[in-house]
Amino acid sequence: MDVDEISVAYTPEGYWEKMPAPILAGCTTPLHPDAPDLRGTWHAVRAEVDGVPAPPDSPFTEHVERVEQAGDRVVVCSSGIVHDMRADGTLKNGVHDVNPAGMKIHVVATFEDGRLVLRPEGLPIEVIRYLEGDRMVWHYGPTVTVWMERVG
Repeated sequence: MDVDEISVAYTPEGYWEKMPAPILAGCTTPLHPDAPDLRGTWHAVRAEVDGVPAPPDSPFTEHVERVEQAGDRVVVCSSGIVHDMRADGTLKNGVHDVNPAGMKIHVVATFEDGRLVLRPEGLPIEVIRYLEGDRMVWHYGPTVTVWMERVG
């Protein structure tokens, strides 16, 4: 099945308590040549806020997410939300959904220098994911950094 045959997924009303089934399951479209391979389920092993270790009960230290990819499409499921996007640099094909606080968001996604870079419309931040050895690093703006390992 080609990536274009799979409908865009959105966060369900009321969010989800159990992670949904994979959105891109059965897709045979190869990864975009500029895409880092972030596929898998990841859990936090270290988190910092402003360069200081996050407290043990922080949502960052307990963070879990699943990343799916095919072509230039990326789906991130975490914290009750589903963000389905094309990393093509357009707002039209970016994320059009809600954040964990329920606010509507619109995000441009690109692949840059081996990184997935997200730029939320109207916010002066970037959300970046990339591989550092076997770990995925997630930067949320200039203050939060989370290091994650693949589960299973």
